Amino acid sequence: MASQDDDVWELFSQDCYAALTRDHLDVQALMDRVRNPAAGAIVLFAGTTRDNFAGKPVRELTYTAYNKLALRTMLAIAKEVSKKHGLKGIAMVHRLGTVPIGEESILIAVSSPHRQSAWLAGEEALEECKSRVEVWKREEFEGEEGVWRANRDGATGEKAES
Repeated sequence: MASQDDDVWELFSQDCYAALTRDHLDVQALMDRVRNPAAGAIVLFAGTTRDNFAGKPVRELTYTAYNKLALRTMLAIAKEVSKKHGLKGIAMVHRLGTVPIGEESILIAVSSPHRQSAWLAGEEALEECKSRVEVWKREEFEGEEGVWRANRDGATGEKAES
């Protein structure tokens, strides 16, 4: 049974947008959310499931989140990054559930009057998301049991007992 928190899938405030979904991610829709006539640049980051981690073949990733809190954190990050870099728009969406090899698990789009601030803002938003957002992933490896871990680059997981 889904909890009440699972019913919350998006939050927005002015030109900042945060969402979680179980569906495939739509690059064009996210870019359109940040499109602005005063923006000379839109930068898009697409994080995809790769086929390996630390030399092990990865079969797929599965993401889970505490939706309500994850969305609040994502929106707070969006607001912070937008203010710091003078953005015209910022949108972030993270996919939950199983994400096969080659498919996107996160999209971040930012628009800015100039490209340099857009590049910097996009990278900062991604790093803050990976560091702070309440999303966890399970890496399923070929031929061995999967591992749950925080959604951070390079952090190895701990085997969770069922």
